[in-house]
Amino acid sequence: MPELPEVEALKDFLADHLVGREVVRVLPVAISVLKTYDPPVTALEGREVTAVHRYGKFLDIETDGPHFVTHLARAGWLHWRDTLPDGPPRPGKGPLALRVALATGEGFDLTEAGTQKRLAVYVVRDPAEIPGVARLGPDPLADDFDETRFAKLLEGERRQLKGALRDQSLIAGVGNAYSDEILHAAKMSPFKLAASLTPEEIRRLYEALRSTLTEAVERSHGLAAGRLKAEKKSGLRVHGRTGEPCPVCGDTIREVSFSDSTLQYCPTCQTGGKPLADRRMSRLLK
Repeated sequence: MPELPEVEALKDFLADHLVGREVVRVLPVAISVLKTYDPPVTALEGREVTAVHRYGKFLDIETDGPHFVTHLARAGWLHWRDTLPDGPPRPGKGPLALRVALATGEGFDLTEAGTQKRLAVYVVRDPAEIPGVARLGPDPLADDFDETRFAKLLEGERRQLKGALRDQSLIAGVGNAYSDEILHAAKMSPFKLAASLTPEEIRRLYEALRSTLTEAVERSHGLAAGRLKAEKKSGLRVHGRTGEPCPVCGDTIREVSFSDSTLQYCPTCQTGGKPLADRRMSRLLK
């Protein structure tokens, strides 16, 4: 799933390739991808792109008319095409969900792998009309997101840190992968309760949050859209690396089920050497 660093890099890439260019066609291939109908997607045609923005994990292509906003969800991606294929795309069972064509002959495709279709496209007059955008919490890389503001967000937060970091209404842009990376950098258990943190632990978590995301954005800066997935994977220390040695201490990285996904962590660095119980598996064995 693209998270804040990858969407930020896509924003910069698209700003370089779209701003000042005219949209001539928006061609939905999977109708389910469209989450709005007024204005219609045809309202974008003939419009000039004026800016590209990011809101959490939402990507906003602003024109001199409506906004084209997309959320790539778990298995979606954006593919830039220097030259689009001739003719309209054919509906079918492939991953192509929507195509945007420019007057220059360039454009991009939105694709989604797998059977769970969650890729979303909105055509709106104002991004705040989208419920997912309207409920977003603060951006963790914003200039005004300081340690004091972070501490206030965690006051009374009774969830485990893993779930709290992934909650888009609490902090915008962090998903499954970077929450693992942040907690590893902070040397904290993903199951630790957010409300139980001491001031020193809050400081450590805040610094890990900012540094992990900042470093990931810097690694992705200037990369073409097609290289972002590989860059994300290469920069991860624990997420997706079950069974590999921890790059900090050498212990074996472990995995447990969490909510609708899995998490990875280092027992030595994060849980005092104690493996976490896989609660989903424990329930199945009862």
